Amino acid sequence: MSRRNKLLKFAEIASFDNVYENFSVSQPQLIAKGNIPIDLKGQWTSAHFKNDNPVTLELACGRGEYTVGLAEMLPDRNFIGVDIKGARIWKGAREAIAKSLTNAAFLRTRIECIGTFFAPEEIDEIWITFPDPFPRSGQANRRLTAHIFLDLYRKILKPSGKIHLKTDNTGIFLSTLEVLAERDTCEIHQRIDDIDTHAQLMPELSIPTYYERVHREAGARIKYVCFSI
Repeated sequence: MSRRNKLLKFAEIASFDNVYENFSVSQPQLIAKGNIPIDLKGQWTSAHFKNDNPVTLELACGRGEYTVGLAEMLPDRNFIGVDIKGARIWKGAREAIAKSLTNAAFLRTRIECIGTFFAPEEIDEIWITFPDPFPRSGQANRRLTAHIFLDLYRKILKPSGKIHLKTDNTGIFLSTLEVLAERDTCEIHQRIDDIDTHAQLMPELSIPTYYERVHREAGARIKYVCFSI
């Protein structure tokens, strides 16, 4: 993607009602449409969604296929896609606007900062779909299911909140199971090693992402685990 194309997308998402951006890790601040600072911590349902429906996060949402797909499938729930890549968020946010999905929003920030923008127990569920597996030695702590991230999620999730991981990567799938086994409070609710061989799937697992299509074409098996922390 050319630099000019990226800049055009950055400018366009700054005009979207369903996108909020944070430009600093050291001094996090949420910026809304029109470059206006806003504080939505603890107020996402009332201030943005204008309802009291449950809130689900999709972390590292990329192009936002899952955020948009879930919002279409479950109109009585609210969904927020989180990613640092503005040019990717642009696609999902634009599609949500085109489809008049008022229950889909996007937050552009590093995931390390989410505790700044969500209050304790504000989130009902989290989806992590096809995250970067960070396979090299020494990168384990960068995986979105590493202990350091689970500790962040635990602070913003309701006590009954669940986390869903969907991936083609065996390494991150197995490492996630190892991490969960090390945490006394974790409970695995469902584990599927190949969703294509599972007779009864919840509808949410049928939503395809760009990366899922790529991996399927390469013959990869799609894995899923649902757990609470």
